[in-house]
Amino acid sequence: MAYDRMVQKPARTEVESIDAMPLDECREKLALLAKGISHPARIEIVRMLAGKPPDCQCICGEIVKALPLAQSSVSQHLKVLKETGWITGESMGASVLYCLKEGILDYYRQLMERIITIN
Repeated sequence: MAYDRMVQKPARTEVESIDAMPLDECREKLALLAKGISHPARIEIVRMLAGKPPDCQCICGEIVKALPLAQSSVSQHLKVLKETGWITGESMGASVLYCLKEGILDYYRQLMERIITIN
């Protein structure tokens, strides 16, 4: 049984603002996002959520079932992803529904490109 829920879209990450962003701020934002995906389990969670439509969210239990980790470990990884800006979480009763922040993958790519192409 799927646990996806159709809910309001998360806030979109503003890719357009990267060109105007000071280089130091770009570095800080890129470092924070890199920290978020610095563990294989968090990369897998991002991959799972990236495969869902923007208006679908995933219950923590569904993520736990897909990973070879305890629920407490998955919850900790979700907390890091949320704190570093990769995902949003919305309480729905006793469950928390998670999804990727809209536009976050493009935002990460563009930050990386901006940093790499600076001479």
